Amino acid sequence: MNKLLIQRVRLDGAETDILIEGNRIARIAPEIAPGTARVIDGSGKAAIPPFYNTHTHAAMTLLRGYADDMELFTWLNDYIWPAEGRLTGEDIYAGTRLALLEMIRSGTVFFNDMYWYQPDAIRAVEEMGMRAAIGLLYISGSDGAVLERNRKCNEELLAWNGGGSGRIQVAHAPHAVYTVSEEVLRRVAEDAKADGHVIHIHASETAREVEECVAAHGMTPIAYLDSLGILGPRTVLAHAVHLSDGDIEIIRERGAYISHCPCSNFKLASGQFRYRRAVEMGCCRFTIGTDGCASNNNLSMLEEMKFAALSAKNESGSPTAGRDGDIFRAATRTGAEAFEIDAGVIAAGKLADIVLVDLDNPLLVPDFNLTANLVYSADSSCIDTVICDGRILMENREIPGEAEILAEARRVCAKIRALRTGGAGA
Repeated sequence: MNKLLIQRVRLDGAETDILIEGNRIARIAPEIAPGTARVIDGSGKAAIPPFYNTHTHAAMTLLRGYADDMELFTWLNDYIWPAEGRLTGEDIYAGTRLALLEMIRSGTVFFNDMYWYQPDAIRAVEEMGMRAAIGLLYISGSDGAVLERNRKCNEELLAWNGGGSGRIQVAHAPHAVYTVSEEVLRRVAEDAKADGHVIHIHASETAREVEECVAAHGMTPIAYLDSLGILGPRTVLAHAVHLSDGDIEIIRERGAYISHCPCSNFKLASGQFRYRRAVEMGCCRFTIGTDGCASNNNLSMLEEMKFAALSAKNESGSPTAGRDGDIFRAATRTGAEAFEIDAGVIAAGKLADIVLVDLDNPLLVPDFNLTANLVYSADSSCIDTVICDGRILMENREIPGEAEILAEARRVCAKIRALRTGGAGA
């Protein structure tokens, strides 16, 4: 069994050692004898739980800066969807690897993905050692059936069904109430009940979405999804910006999770999540997501935490809303819990997901409150080492194969640029 020992690292304010055996934390105590373990010097560093990004479209790294400063439906219909229609599986592989590189650099070890060509995304995740929930993507055509492009990849994903390292799980990912037919949504609810997979869906992201759903079904998107059996404790609702008190009550009663994506919400002017009201009503199962790079435009959970805290304060008019500890917990422990990952905290017996931050980074000095520094001041330069499932993904800010990953991503982006400038209708 592989062993890894982190010596003289700060954990919860005290210096200690952390012993990892296989993919679990075996022991936390001062001065553990190294034996045959590989040793990491944790001096001047603090061990923290890594981040669990609960809403992404990872390979949209390829479309970073492609179309900005637009209303959501114009952005989707006229720019993003046409560009995505030209991507191949190899493109998705390259874009996902670029996303993983960015996420590792900023301390993330897990992402919940909704995107095309899932088998190619899985290949990237397995190679680079991260965790992921890869979604069975459902988008309906004009006939109400799932697009053929989705159906074929979904069949491959179902056939794979969590094989390999065990770090990747399958989720159901119907896109939204405005892109998926009622028949398909009902079938997803039935399938999820049978297989236990998470359901991951955009919900109540914009005022227009809510208005059109009420006009079509006589209900808000949350009430409509609930009527179809979609909502439950294994449901992750991305964005959830425009929630009525009735919606919040439904989400609380069903035990569903919210993936709060403040940067994307602000950039698309979609609105602000009703953080304070949700907390007041006991709807506290919220997590943090970045959305994709075409609408954020990065995958930094550190930045997302700051925006989440500031959004809560601004929306509520109270500086006490969105406290640093609550936001940090949402980005770490609660994100892991939403996907039943036995991690999100650093404790003996837990899966060995650990980030080491550099306490000598100017952004973390002084160190009156490390959690506050991580939420309000830190950026990716503070992340020194990332461990996922007992495997070192980055050490001393070095990631194996980075140059090749960047070169391949640039090649794909050059192809996208050529198609766009060549009048391909992007």
